[in-house]
Amino acid sequence: MRIRHDEREEWTPDDVSFQVSPGEVVLLLGPSGSGKSTLALALNGLVPHAVPAEFEGAVVTGGLDTATSTVAQLSEHVAMVFQDPDAQIVTGTVLDEVCFGPENLLLPADEVLSRAERALRQVGLWERRTENPDRLSGGGRQRLAIACALAMGSDLLVLDEPTANLDPAGIEEVYAALRSLVSGPEGAGKRHAILLVEHNLDAAIDLVDRVVVLDRDGRLAFDGPTRDVLLGHLDELLEMGVWLPVATLAALRLREGGVLLPDLPLTPAELTAALDGTALPTPPTAPVAPVTTESSVAVRVDQLSVERGRGRRRTPILHEVSLEVGTGDFLAVIGTNGAGKTTLLQAIAGVVRPPRGRIDVGGIDPGRSDVRTIAAHIGFVFQNPEHQFIAHTVHDELAHGLRIRGVDDTETERRVDDLLRRFGLESARDVHPFLLSGGQKRRLSVGSALIAGAPVLALDEPTFGQDRARANELLDLLAGLNAQGTTVLVVTHDLQLVADHASHVAVMAGGHLLAHDTTAAILGDDELLRRAGLRPPPLAQAMRSLANHPDWQHLSRLDDLPGAAAR
Repeated sequence: MRIRHDEREEWTPDDVSFQVSPGEVVLLLGPSGSGKSTLALALNGLVPHAVPAEFEGAVVTGGLDTATSTVAQLSEHVAMVFQDPDAQIVTGTVLDEVCFGPENLLLPADEVLSRAERALRQVGLWERRTENPDRLSGGGRQRLAIACALAMGSDLLVLDEPTANLDPAGIEEVYAALRSLVSGPEGAGKRHAILLVEHNLDAAIDLVDRVVVLDRDGRLAFDGPTRDVLLGHLDELLEMGVWLPVATLAALRLREGGVLLPDLPLTPAELTAALDGTALPTPPTAPVAPVTTESSVAVRVDQLSVERGRGRRRTPILHEVSLEVGTGDFLAVIGTNGAGKTTLLQAIAGVVRPPRGRIDVGGIDPGRSDVRTIAAHIGFVFQNPEHQFIAHTVHDELAHGLRIRGVDDTETERRVDDLLRRFGLESARDVHPFLLSGGQKRRLSVGSALIAGAPVLALDEPTFGQDRARANELLDLLAGLNAQGTTVLVVTHDLQLVADHASHVAVMAGGHLLAHDTTAAILGDDELLRRAGLRPPPLAQAMRSLANHPDWQHLSRLDDLPGAAAR
């Protein structure tokens, strides 16, 4: 099977063949732009019936050829969870949304409600069944989309980055639900197959039976049992830049430093066991972050309160949050879904206007300034890249911010060409932003914020949808700007990213600022993380469980390990 989208020259995927057996969980890996999401859309007929694309070959699901069967017919055999949950939410309450699919299958009302309740309980949303989906956070809407798929009862469940917007507790809930789905209800005997496109391998790896890998050209590179593919083709996977488990990356880092483990691990537990059975050197001392002083404050938030809605339906989101971010800090804002992280970042960037409190970014209050003034002081990247695209080509999207600021054509072209090269978007220069892959859209949105050179950058989930190589390139770019004095604020659920890159962390819970301190202090406080509903990052989980090496238990950053970086 091969697919070529309209306005694109490349076939992605290209000449790919594989099958998924009943009860099997298959992980689909590949670099950004290799065609993973496109392949997922082909499984229920959206490609070629709904998405403009040229299609060659055949896809057969539940005995039906997707080219000759309707999407409605295929929906009884394939349930989809898209990257963007908003693309499939159509009703006014959480319960109605989950009932919508089974109702269209003309099932009895009792069966519809039974399926809906079971699915909502699996993803932790049953208590919110009467609410409008719009009131859920981005992660909550993703869990709702998964519940809708579970309620369909299809033989094959296809999930495209199902946990990308979920906090650690939510991720655990989703994968617990998927494990239950794979084993089947007690006494039912039916086993569902799952095709999973996922970057968070640390959460998914123990669920996966088999791994299929696409290369940069969208061709089939590897297909086999999980351990055979991930550990048997490490060099090739590293060169491709696909995601690998943190435990495996840590072991590779240690190998470069002369610490040889008997077997390469895939999970934190395996890493703990391997380290406890190995002689280890004294770990290096963790770096100490500089102390912020009054004269070096880049962002000041004072008694900030934000509400959503109108009239009596106004809902408090932030409650008198006060925060100072030092010039040159790399601040990560963390918390569970609905904690207020994105709202805080949007208020700092002037995207939402706070009813009470003040914000100071370089001498201006973004909530009370015009767009051009805000853009000169702070660059902002939305969680959903499509929310900020306004031009008809990738080139013009990048050039827009420079043009409105009066940058001459020669300098504009130089900066645009540089970012196209850095972010691997040269071949997409003249493509409409909405036709890019999910990872390419994210890189374009980040590039649009970076290109103007604002002294403060605020990014909401900047590595979402990126392969490991592109994520590392982006984080290296942010680290370079940060080292040159740019203040970086990032909202993320990836606590390993926080451990490896952030100098400071702000913890949000229920719209309140729970804590603000150095990264080492925050991630080293298990009680604080527990109160915030979070979990330590994967490397910290492995290290804190060590019995034979107590001097290693405080480590949480890959850079703390001896050896050259495994990239």
